[in-house]
Amino acid sequence: MAKSKNNAKKLSYISVPSQIINSISSSSIQSLLESPKKSSSRTSSKFIFILTKWKNKKRLFFIFTLFFLGIFAMFKFGFNLELPFSPYPCATTLPNLLISNGYVSKSELGAVSSKKDDIFNDASVDSLPLIANVMLQAKGPSGDEKMDYEKSEGVEMGEFWKQPDGLGYKPCLDFSRDYRRESDGVVKNRRKYLMVVVSGGLNQQRNQIVDAVVIARILGASLVVPILQVNVIWGDESEFADIFDLEHFKNVLANDVRVVSSLPSTHLMTKPVEGSPPLHVTPSWIRSRYLRRFNREGVLLLRGLDSRLSKDLPSDLQKLRCKVAFSALRFAKPVQELGNKIAERMKSKGPYLALHLRMEKDVWVRTGCLPGLSPEFDEIVKNERIQRPELLTARSNMTYHERKMAGLCPLNAIDVTRLLKALGAPKDARIYWAGGQPLGGKEVLNPLIHEFPHLYNKEDLALAGELEPFAKKASLMAAIDYIVSEKSDVFMPSHGGNMGHAIQGHRAYAGHKKYITPNKRQMLPYFLNPSLPESEFNNIVKELHQNSLGQPELRTSKVGRDVTKYPVPECMCNNDSHDYS
Repeated sequence: MAKSKNNAKKLSYISVPSQIINSISSSSIQSLLESPKKSSSRTSSKFIFILTKWKNKKRLFFIFTLFFLGIFAMFKFGFNLELPFSPYPCATTLPNLLISNGYVSKSELGAVSSKKDDIFNDASVDSLPLIANVMLQAKGPSGDEKMDYEKSEGVEMGEFWKQPDGLGYKPCLDFSRDYRRESDGVVKNRRKYLMVVVSGGLNQQRNQIVDAVVIARILGASLVVPILQVNVIWGDESEFADIFDLEHFKNVLANDVRVVSSLPSTHLMTKPVEGSPPLHVTPSWIRSRYLRRFNREGVLLLRGLDSRLSKDLPSDLQKLRCKVAFSALRFAKPVQELGNKIAERMKSKGPYLALHLRMEKDVWVRTGCLPGLSPEFDEIVKNERIQRPELLTARSNMTYHERKMAGLCPLNAIDVTRLLKALGAPKDARIYWAGGQPLGGKEVLNPLIHEFPHLYNKEDLALAGELEPFAKKASLMAAIDYIVSEKSDVFMPSHGGNMGHAIQGHRAYAGHKKYITPNKRQMLPYFLNPSLPESEFNNIVKELHQNSLGQPELRTSKVGRDVTKYPVPECMCNNDSHDYS
């Protein structure tokens, strides 16, 4: 860490809890203040007495020389002492630093964790979530000196944090005149009601809710608040209003689709028309399949909407998809507030990177890949795949090595570390990692922690009790990760998936914030070449990713891609894109 220019003027102090000070009597405090003076006086008297007894001038000169050298050394160490703490120490950084340097074993971290909880429970530090209650801290400058101070501490925005050129693209959801004319009749309809049951994890549910709104618009029906099916893997029983802001959802879509909390009494006894569309159906298919019976019965129940609606829709319906994904689906207030707090705690020390690490056991099993951590963990994955073959969603005719070289496997901690180093991530970069518990526990992240010790997740950053309302609710925990990741300066997933795709679109819609897409297929051969010099390796990796940093990418060149992942040109425009609208 670089030294501050004003380092010599800084003071060092220890902040002590008021309870300790209150427990010391006034006489004890007085004795603490006076005792150094008395001790110093006695020492100086003895020293003068010794000098008066000393007759040998050469020895006297030698003693004086040693004395002044000692004084000089005291001043030197007193004003330039480099401490093993950052100017803004945080309760979660120290354990990681100790582990990465081999000073503390994982089994010894229990005491550290319990101390963190005690610190965070103290009411006096609620406004300073990452600062320990008793700590050694350098007094920093204020006012106009702050910028120079931050630069001297290595917080300045380097090349890695540079954002891509957004080419002036901004959200533009200008619906056509025909769409607006039809809207009045759609939102006033009281005869037809669409019910949907959505399944999967949080981001699968989001995708299906987006499609449900569009289907309701296609059929001219009111949408009953979607029913979230309990996930068989996570067992999360959260309802729509637990995860999303329901009133906000209704208000944003008020001019597009009427959203109701439940079926009206006039339709409660109606037997709904049930259906599950095939993959990638068009609006005309939906109308021809359901509209006649829907008009007669009044209620339509659809299940299994994942990827059922075509990605290539008329322009107005594409805009509606963006409106739902980026505006209407706001998280519920308690979730949003905690996500914002954790993001602010990350941002308080400067820019941060969010990593979505897909290293859970079920991910390795489903993708047909191996974690590459040790033979023991590879065997665990193989056995799980044999016992539960239905979990394998990848093509079974490919070997693990073939999948990996084709870029179909998640990156492990070693791969992520090498990629970040090659792309120029600074060693002091603050990293938030999102995702579930990796196979093998947090120990498998040690290669990453060793190179980037400032690595945190929501459990590290939350105060005591903050996560309790969301415990055992996977969708809510994933929502917190989503918020912190979306607000990061740089985002990178270790593997594709619904969350990565959703955040890619969200960051594009927000002005093309930096998003690193690992070019796994092209970079892995270089990862496996040990003879390649590090400088050459870094240059190759940077060149492979120069167009994979979140720059605007027109969806027209990617026919079939979801507009919520590539919002240009249907949902975003600039001064040169009027031909697309």
